[in-house]
Amino acid sequence: MRKRKATTSGYGSWKSQVTSDLVSSGTIRFDGQIEIDGDEIYWVEMRPAEAGRYVVVRRSRDGRKSDITPRQFNARTRVHEYGGGAFKVDHGSVYFSNFTDQRLYCQNFGSTPWPITHEGSMRYADGIIDHRRERMICVCQDHTKDDKEPENYLASINIHGTGQVQKLVSGNDFYSSPRVSPDGSHLAWLTWNHPNMPWDYTELWVGEIEGDGAITNAVKLAGGSDESICQPKYSSDGTLYFISERTGWWNLYRWRDGFIEPLCPMEAEFGVPHWAFGQSNYGFASTRQLICTYFKNGAWHLASLDTVTLRFEIIDTPYTSISSVQAVPGYAVFLAGSPTEAPAIVRLDLAGVRTEVLCRSTEVKVDPRYLSLPEAIEFPTENGLTAHALYYKPKNDNFTGPSDKRPPLIIVSHGGPTGATSSTLNLSLQFWTSRGFAVADVDYGGSIGYGRAYRQRLDGRWGIVDVDDCVNCARYLIERGEVDGERTVIRGGSAGGYTTFAALTFRNVFKAGASYFGVSDLEALAKDTHKFESRYLDRLVGPYPTRRDLYLERSPIRSVERLSCPIIFFQGNEDMIIPPDQAEVMANALRKKGIPVAFVMFQGEQHGFRKAQNIKRALDAELYFYSKIFNFDLSDQIEPVLIENLT
Repeated sequence: MRKRKATTSGYGSWKSQVTSDLVSSGTIRFDGQIEIDGDEIYWVEMRPAEAGRYVVVRRSRDGRKSDITPRQFNARTRVHEYGGGAFKVDHGSVYFSNFTDQRLYCQNFGSTPWPITHEGSMRYADGIIDHRRERMICVCQDHTKDDKEPENYLASINIHGTGQVQKLVSGNDFYSSPRVSPDGSHLAWLTWNHPNMPWDYTELWVGEIEGDGAITNAVKLAGGSDESICQPKYSSDGTLYFISERTGWWNLYRWRDGFIEPLCPMEAEFGVPHWAFGQSNYGFASTRQLICTYFKNGAWHLASLDTVTLRFEIIDTPYTSISSVQAVPGYAVFLAGSPTEAPAIVRLDLAGVRTEVLCRSTEVKVDPRYLSLPEAIEFPTENGLTAHALYYKPKNDNFTGPSDKRPPLIIVSHGGPTGATSSTLNLSLQFWTSRGFAVADVDYGGSIGYGRAYRQRLDGRWGIVDVDDCVNCARYLIERGEVDGERTVIRGGSAGGYTTFAALTFRNVFKAGASYFGVSDLEALAKDTHKFESRYLDRLVGPYPTRRDLYLERSPIRSVERLSCPIIFFQGNEDMIIPPDQAEVMANALRKKGIPVAFVMFQGEQHGFRKAQNIKRALDAELYFYSKIFNFDLSDQIEPVLIENLT
């Protein structure tokens, strides 16, 4: 069949099958936790079509899928606000934290959940079952003292619903990853204190479990200055494994016979920052076979490690993003995706090395003619260094841009800022490229995946290094002749929103911007945020209030007079991490200066939008905004958004 000739049309005006309805309603999001219980597999789906409800899903041995969480429940915890680790499955019983009241519930298949904790101001996450004592050991965050910072500790909870909560380990600011040894004699856990974040400094401890359940004779096994530990796990023979960054890279180790033993040292990342509970980058198919994932050369890979000979073998898969690894004899299950495959729960048969997709985040099939594949680019930045990004060219085989024009560029600044881009198919990104935009998803200095030294580039220099890298990425693409330097946009959410604001305030490269619940006031963030992040800025900016001057100097909200280009703001009215008033101040400054500005507030949304109608509205409004700022026609019928000062 002869290929249809492409129609010449202005960039941004291309008609695309990747619509906002497709992006918002046709997808779910996996929260990253997978559990294997006997022959059954469980995971959690966040469903925009159900107002962002989190649902535990069960796949039985015969392949049937069914929702475990009833409609009136929402399996999501608010420990650290970012949650994760909200459920645990044990011998058919599902234990989960319910978002509305934050109580722990137990549920057997087909039954109504019943609470096993009392009402109150307690939150629970990252639970493990201690079978010998018929209890759950988990992270508890106690908010009963309203005038003080919440207390975090490890607690035990009677799983028979008495409501009894016993404090086991306390005294430090944070705890995570309680893990009981197979014989029930020992408990391992991670802990850290302010001002550290878990990717800066954590300690791995092990204590003995007494007959009454108390923890005694606790000793620190690893961790300390400049060493981050994550994901401790016991294998079935009682050996404790963990991931450490002691060499500058998150690598696999184990504690055996009183010594720490490296398993496969390499310049690659086997771990990820502990933003959420329940993360798992490796699992045990047997005492001798460990299945793991690691990041190297811009992609995630799957591998098998023989724990006796330490032979390391790469397992070939079609995926470039792999996480949430769990394994049992014969197979492994993980979350995976690629530039052409949206995230999916995947089962790998270890004998035949065959993969089977168990559940996709979307059943929507996008014609490859509309898909832009990422190009990993490395570009020069400040101080003779280089930085990284994934570059997506405009792609839609039905259209081509005018020969004398270049496409507009969207620079994406990811959140965190201790985070990273992903090469997995992202329909919200393809929404732009299939309409004629070029997109660069920047892994600025401070991002993960490139070792500790790259991540620590941002120490003391947030608002400088990240901004420089985003600016230099745009300049690099402009100088290559790839994009139109007069139609450059920067967009980001949360911490990425701060980079967006800083770039628009302190630089003059970008011609428009979009902030999704972005940070504009560093001092307000340091003074009024949740416990987990309350000292995050000590390392990124400087100790507060000692270096208050830096907080004022780098806060876009303090230099609003320097704003000179149009911005659209998206905000949830219930955001407890970035209060809406920060965006309001920035928007008001643009209003007073007569610069085009749009402000979209979503009722009932928090930090990150979860409702399908709001995800759709945000995409449409942003596209509409750019069409008016850069003066191009839309191919879709979009409900207008109010743009003030638009002439």
